[in-house]
Amino acid sequence: MSHTTREKTKLINRVRRIRGQIEGVERMLEDEKSCAEVLQLIAGVRGAINGLMSEVIEDHILHHVADAELGHKERGEGAAELIDVVRAYLK
Repeated sequence: MSHTTREKTKLINRVRRIRGQIEGVERMLEDEKSCAEVLQLIAGVRGAINGLMSEVIEDHILHHVADAELGHKERGEGAAELIDVVRAYLK
């Protein structure tokens, strides 16, 4: 995914924040925090993952599906890849 190199720092920072949130969930479980607190943080993690997925999907669409410079075959392959990923993500 060479097109992500321009956004590499941004994406890595998102992943690092998500890692911190996951570590926070682990700490909360170890410290036996309330279910409500743990659930709230898990909901935040899910939102962060969805945001990351959204960014990468957007880049994929722009560079592998909607790019007018690509041939019909390349755009079809990009669309097929996206369909596979979205199906797996929604399971």
